[in-house]
Amino acid sequence: MNIDGIRAELETRLLIEKEYIIKGLFSMNDDQEKLELLGEFNEKYKQLIKRIANEEGIDLNASYSTEHPSNSENLSNEQMILGKTMSIYDKLVDELYDKITSVN
Repeated sequence: MNIDGIRAELETRLLIEKEYIIKGLFSMNDDQEKLELLGEFNEKYKQLIKRIANEEGIDLNASYSTEHPSNSENLSNEQMILGKTMSIYDKLVDELYDKITSVN
């Protein structure tokens, strides 16, 4: 499993999703509705991980295999991908939150 490749692909797709959400902000007037977009972005993140894993033929429930078994602590592929990509998600969701709260 190529974690770096998955991470790069996920970042690209999340950037596109973020921009799509930002474009839709300007047609919204309700602040609560705008904030709900953060939850939708979170769901997109989870869906994209599943989609990319499917495209790559990765079983998310299978144990992550590594050269150093003691270092993996029996994590699943999904847990490993989440751990390695969470920083991307955090950065983009922070940017999205800033944009949502600054649009009037």
